[in-house]
Amino acid sequence: MAATERLEFRVSASAKATIQRAALLVGEPVTAFARTAAEERAEEVLREHDMTTVVPPEFFDELMAELDAPAVANPALRGAGLRLQASVTRD
Repeated sequence: MAATERLEFRVSASAKATIQRAALLVGEPVTAFARTAAEERAEEVLREHDMTTVVPPEFFDELMAELDAPAVANPALRGAGLRLQASVTRD
């Protein structure tokens, strides 16, 4: 998508020097570096705002394995089930 809009803002001399140094290190023009950094930060804020949960692949794989595993009733859950059975009237 062609860049047709403009954003203009002022920064301190030290912030400008920091941005210029970082851009130089990654071999990008300062404006491209600043634009990319701003876009990435905006996307991060929007993800957080939209409550998107991002987890590492290992966490997701462990979660899916646990969900696929057979359920194991703990003593409190087993007791609650027995109490429910005893309280239900049968016709």
